[in-house]
Amino acid sequence: MTNLKGLATGIGSLPHQDADSALDLVFKYLPDIPFWPQLPKRDLREGMVAQFSENMPCLRLNPSGVFFDPQAKEEELERFYERVIAEDLDYFRISRDYALGLYKFRERLASRDLAAVKFLKFQVTGPFTFAAAVNNEAGIPLLHDKVLMQAVVKLLRMKALWQADMFKGFAKETILFIDEPYLGCFGSAYTPINKKDAIDGLTEFTDGLKPSCSMLGVHCCGNTDWSIFTEAGNIDIISFDAFDFQDKFALYAQDIQGFLKKGGVICWGIVPTREFTAKEDVGLLIRKIRQGLGLLVKKGVDEGLLKERLIISPACGLGTFTPQKAEEIFRLLSETSDFIRKNF
Repeated sequence: MTNLKGLATGIGSLPHQDADSALDLVFKYLPDIPFWPQLPKRDLREGMVAQFSENMPCLRLNPSGVFFDPQAKEEELERFYERVIAEDLDYFRISRDYALGLYKFRERLASRDLAAVKFLKFQVTGPFTFAAAVNNEAGIPLLHDKVLMQAVVKLLRMKALWQADMFKGFAKETILFIDEPYLGCFGSAYTPINKKDAIDGLTEFTDGLKPSCSMLGVHCCGNTDWSIFTEAGNIDIISFDAFDFQDKFALYAQDIQGFLKKGGVICWGIVPTREFTAKEDVGLLIRKIRQGLGLLVKKGVDEGLLKERLIISPACGLGTFTPQKAEEIFRLLSETSDFIRKNF
């Protein structure tokens, strides 16, 4: 496995309306782990639910967003499962209009020398976040509709496998991030699911993905029960907001130690996105990382493993920022990555 220490990548969304401009930024500042940018300001179809909704039974899209239409529910579910059983990846493709950055990313990769690229990163919205965002005909989130939740899990897994198939020709190691912001409120009244359901759901979702992806990561930009991700099967990378939630993350030190010992990696979302001021500098971010490392080491986590299995990113996606601020964040991220690799 490629040495990961100090490498930097992005979470997914960027604020650009032009895909080429977004990719210029990605390849300039994140050449080790470039990723395809999701561009929600370019088109409604690039929202994190809409983008992966094609061919989900009963889901439709209008100018207000994704909605549920039950008129042909049984027929659509039957056709859907026929395609799942047939492992018809092309049926579950993400169309160019829904992810222009994905197609432009592939074109950019095909035209470049990739010798310096360590990993290719792609992403998919996680099943809990996706299913919590859409209600069925009874007004109940798909998350609590067993039949449709199963379909969501299979839909998103096939979307992930289709992406993995798209990139396999580049002969590079790959990282798939599963974006689960919904689980950032786990344990509150806003996330009425229990821990076992969360663990089982993520394990089921990731089963069958690992052979197609070098590493599987899960990103949650809020506070959560981090042991969900250490206990879920198949997860290699845990991505958290390391600027705002270090103290909460450190509460799970024993779980993190076990995760690292099994080969796990922590992605420190160290550039703040909740309140980025552009006054932050490398010194501040390094102090924050050292502070977080100190908290974990005091609780018994192996310092060597922490430093060896450390990558960095912004705390969350940048889709709501301006292109100028997104570039400032990526520049700071790149400079911090350089410092870590030279000095840690």
